[in-house]
Amino acid sequence: MSGEDPGLVKIALVSCGSEYAGVQPEFEEAAAKVNAKFIYPEIDVASIDTIGRDFGLEVASGDLRLMMARAKAVVEGTTNADGVFITTCFRCAEGAIVRNEVRRYIHEHSNIPVISYSFTESTSAGTLLTRLEALTTIVRRKHLLTREVQTGLTAGIDSGSTTTKAVVMRNNKIIGKGWVPTTKVLESAEEAYSQALKEAGVSKEEIQALGTTGYGRFLIGNSLKAQLIQEEITVNSKGAVYLANKQKGSATVIDIGGMDNKAISVQDGIPGMFTMGGICAGASGRFFEMISKRLGVDITELGALAVKGMHENVSMNSYCIVFGTQSLVNSLAKGATPEDVAAAACYSVVEQIYEQQLQEVDVKEPLILVGGSSLIAGVPKALEDLLKIKVLVPENSHLIGAVGAALLASGFVEE
Repeated sequence: MSGEDPGLVKIALVSCGSEYAGVQPEFEEAAAKVNAKFIYPEIDVASIDTIGRDFGLEVASGDLRLMMARAKAVVEGTTNADGVFITTCFRCAEGAIVRNEVRRYIHEHSNIPVISYSFTESTSAGTLLTRLEALTTIVRRKHLLTREVQTGLTAGIDSGSTTTKAVVMRNNKIIGKGWVPTTKVLESAEEAYSQALKEAGVSKEEIQALGTTGYGRFLIGNSLKAQLIQEEITVNSKGAVYLANKQKGSATVIDIGGMDNKAISVQDGIPGMFTMGGICAGASGRFFEMISKRLGVDITELGALAVKGMHENVSMNSYCIVFGTQSLVNSLAKGATPEDVAAAACYSVVEQIYEQQLQEVDVKEPLILVGGSSLIAGVPKALEDLLKIKVLVPENSHLIGAVGAALLASGFVEE
């Protein structure tokens, strides 16, 4: 279109009715914040009647058939899109099936980045922002995401919900680390950063480029004049495959954080399909903190307990962080051992991630487990038991966000 912003990212909206659900203004607001706009793939109306054959999936809903037809138009190039956003209603089971098949279809038949989401009546622009930011980053900064080596002297700060991490890197090696609880966002960042600088033996003025990520990335990035302020999907993916030395080929990253979790399919260091969050914080580090407190042990001791226990000996009646904790407390009252309760807690988190998120991601080995919860030995054990594959926990797995930010920031040293 004449006069159109050359930096504008065109996102094909492949949905079954967000336009009529009252959430479309929220979609548009989120897109505008990342300098993107939604476009609607043009289709041959007659193709709607036969599109199910192309997907091997016959559905009754005309809106869902329209979704499939729009996906085919994107793949065939009828519509020129930089990325694809697939969305269906949270309550529609048939829509979830079609959403997953459409995403796989686009992923397998094109190089166009694609993300998906299930919306509710209360979906807001804020809940969509990280997803759209990740999608537009893949479009705009692919040259950064393909970086395999950190150069120069750079730093990264990851402002998480419960902990703040910082690293200093020089010529592809971590030379300084900091890790503190997140209290006041800026003060925690400064403390973690100071720890990393001190360990590295360098001053803040010597740092050539700084990257920030996590919940407090904008506040910290603007305060410290960071060269890179980036959402955690792309940064954590990069940090995970870097630390695991798996930057080439395919991999799956599971990041269990303090308040949420992420499952990401990665190809050559670039995130493809991914999901964020779960039913609630019952699949997060916060759940482990509560169980550790109830067992009277430090969270660093929970993993050793879990490895000795048998999760089958304890009944879990809910994935909810409150009712799940109540189930484990009741088990203790009935005579369950702390080891079995710890094992059940680890298995519960992993099982929720499996049932709610890994069903939507193309899981390929190696499976790389990162985030603070990866340090709890019972978690990778439970994941291996459930998936029957080897789980890789790289050294410094809890620092992936800070490492990824420092690695990507080094792209600005050369530019």
